[in-house]
Amino acid sequence: MKKILRELRQNKTCLVGVLILLFFGLMAVFAPVLAPYDPEELLGAPYLKPSAQHLLGTNDIGQDIFSELVYGARVSLSVGILSAAVVTVVGSVIGIVSGYYKGAVDKVFTVLTNLAMTIPSLPLTILLVGFLKTGMLGMVVAICITSWASTARVVRSKVLQIRELPYIKIEKMLGAPDILIMFKHILPNITDIVLTRCAMSVGGAMMTESSLSFLGLGSFTRKSWGNILHFAFFRSSVLNNQWWWYLPPILCISLCMLGFMLITYHGRTRSQLIQA
Repeated sequence: MKKILRELRQNKTCLVGVLILLFFGLMAVFAPVLAPYDPEELLGAPYLKPSAQHLLGTNDIGQDIFSELVYGARVSLSVGILSAAVVTVVGSVIGIVSGYYKGAVDKVFTVLTNLAMTIPSLPLTILLVGFLKTGMLGMVVAICITSWASTARVVRSKVLQIRELPYIKIEKMLGAPDILIMFKHILPNITDIVLTRCAMSVGGAMMTESSLSFLGLGSFTRKSWGNILHFAFFRSSVLNNQWWWYLPPILCISLCMLGFMLITYHGRTRSQLIQA
């Protein structure tokens, strides 16, 4: 813990990213406390402008937009984190196995990875979400199916280097099981890369979720930031100059992406320094 705090003090870029994500994380956790109203509650007059009673006004059916925004952090972050966790685990396992065994196993996984990366991810994700039906679970599954390849490729390239190191060869000569070598000796040496890819995956998954929700493919039972944008643009909030409806979710999505990018940049820099 002290080491992490020392690194954050030394790296202001990463510190800013952590503070941004901590802000939105606390918003999601304490949503019932921060939101003045139930986001599903019909409060009366629609299209109210921002005021002391409604900080961001009300939407087309009289729901408090600020409350929707606060609760939307839960959905957007949940989809991003859950998708990234699955993508990172699947991609890392495939990359480690492919890089360690080489030969026929590597060729099969390489073909699958290249095939997955040649298919445009967003159109395929839209198709999968339509097939799996709308909802958080279907969206997470669709994002995972289309996003694991880049992580697998990066991990594989690093494992190909590590497997040639002397201590790995010694472990093989001593008869250590392959699974022990892969996940006890190789995995700890690619932790920085895996965590960096995980941070990138969270940001990418959140952007994909926002895009799908904006297109109307998200869950309508629980509004995310993308859902708020969908209804705002569907009700012509831009043409009506209702900036308090569409601008806040755009800022929230942008700031979250910035936070993950800053952390990712720190992770890449640290990996390069370790390699050097």
